[in-house]
Amino acid sequence: MATQCTGLQSLALEQTTITSATDVISGTFAIPGTNPVQYLTGLPTFCRVTATIAPTTDSSIKIEVWLPESTWGGRFLGLGSGGFGGFFDYGALALRLKAGYAVANTGLGTGVSGCTNNFCGSNGNQGNALAIALGEPANPTTGLYGHPERITDFGHRAIHLMTVQGKAITAAFYQRNADKSYFFGCSTGGQNALMEAQRYPDDYDGIVAGAAPFNRSRSYGSTPYGWQVAHANPGRLMQTGQMSLINKAVLAQCAGRDGGVKTDQFLSDPRDCHFDPKVLQCTGGNLPPACLTAEQVTRMQSYYAGVIDPVNGDVVFPAYSRGTEIEDINALGIMAKQQLPEPLADGPLYWVFGPSFGQPGSAINYTNFDIHRDLKAVDDQLAEPMNANSTDLSAFRAHGGKLIMYHGWADQGVASQVSINYFNALVEHDRHDFEHSRHGAEEVRFDERDRRRSALERTQSYARLYMVPGMHHCTGGPGPNSFVLLPSLVNWVENGTAPDAVTATKYVDDTPPNVQMTRPLCVFPKIARYNGSGSTNDAASFTCVRGEHEFNQKPAPQYGP
Repeated sequence: MATQCTGLQSLALEQTTITSATDVISGTFAIPGTNPVQYLTGLPTFCRVTATIAPTTDSSIKIEVWLPESTWGGRFLGLGSGGFGGFFDYGALALRLKAGYAVANTGLGTGVSGCTNNFCGSNGNQGNALAIALGEPANPTTGLYGHPERITDFGHRAIHLMTVQGKAITAAFYQRNADKSYFFGCSTGGQNALMEAQRYPDDYDGIVAGAAPFNRSRSYGSTPYGWQVAHANPGRLMQTGQMSLINKAVLAQCAGRDGGVKTDQFLSDPRDCHFDPKVLQCTGGNLPPACLTAEQVTRMQSYYAGVIDPVNGDVVFPAYSRGTEIEDINALGIMAKQQLPEPLADGPLYWVFGPSFGQPGSAINYTNFDIHRDLKAVDDQLAEPMNANSTDLSAFRAHGGKLIMYHGWADQGVASQVSINYFNALVEHDRHDFEHSRHGAEEVRFDERDRRRSALERTQSYARLYMVPGMHHCTGGPGPNSFVLLPSLVNWVENGTAPDAVTATKYVDDTPPNVQMTRPLCVFPKIARYNGSGSTNDAASFTCVRGEHEFNQKPAPQYGP
């Protein structure tokens, strides 16, 4: 018998084919493609819709829309992807469904459906590097080489069309439009988020963007740099235990000097840490792994310096922060990256240069890629469809849009400085915008109260950034890495209450319910500073204050923001 849900199979949407519409009434969902089968449980009854969107003859954008049948709160939520797409984040779909959202997700049009992790699908040679790192079969494809439309889908079009058609499916099911629309994403999903705010400002009322690698052509173009530094000499490869050695030395020198306390196993603001790995260089009869060779010192100094143009010394991409020295290979830090046969996440360089990029001895490959010579070719093909570099969010702000960004200080995947640089660039853009309005035809846009507000306050009226001490890429790490931002965003959009400090929790073994510590996450540029009394494991013992003596490493203007 047809139901309101199954009836959606006949829904006519432009460039879209509804492939299934099914009532899920058991409270349990078997995740496609898992072996042995994994299940999501405790779900409300919902309508699961799958569809394929084809804006071009070479496009195949898979989407899923999950619609709670009796617990909908009137809100639509778009979810970002991860890695190079080609999969659905069923865990995130289930989590947001339980919270009463009509929720949508997409594989970005890069690969196959039914894939449940970042390491599968026809998504470029990251599949090789990550799969080998995790002991999984390598994917030999070169992804989107020769498929510019699919690169555009991956860069921004897939998320936008998921949003448009996801809202249409939602409206058809409930017979009314969603009251408000929100977006949440981290990593690639963070880039998806900023793309939405910049290029499709009317899609969402509120957006959460985590650890966003927004400057993607420069990010991917920088991937061979660290690998080449590490493999320039066999003596530069780190030995087991040396990442822990360096991290302990970093903490011994810097923990407690940046607002936190001396016993912290993470840094609260690594910008104030200027640890030089040379202090660990072997002397006398000491030998690795109890110390570092001169070659290993050189490698770590390069790691902390960032990606530097070897010809003119320009900063191409900011450095990873001190405090990101991770021993665990599964965290995909230095130890994992050095074991790969080629650079991690270099897949998009195959999209530019083709299969020969994986063949040492070819004209341009991962062993001889020259950041000074070859980055322009990457920019020429990938910058327009993939970079979310614009700092003009005036259209998003004009309709009341709100943006929350977050980033872990110990992120070993996307340098934490990039989110600070983007936020600071927003502030600078708003300052210029305000100064222009004071002397130009747009002066009426700002009243006297606006004139008295600083550029930072104007930016914070629609965009806020949280830096998370000790958090790795999007999650995990030695710091307080469990926190909730979406309710704060909803409250900001719907009630006008701007978020302030958010409490983050570190659970024992990162598993609830046993709490190890709590800390406040402060609205940037404030940091949490210990009051001098009270438990150092209690957020109440810390106050958000403006940081001092911070250094922000910015790329050269031609590579910014």
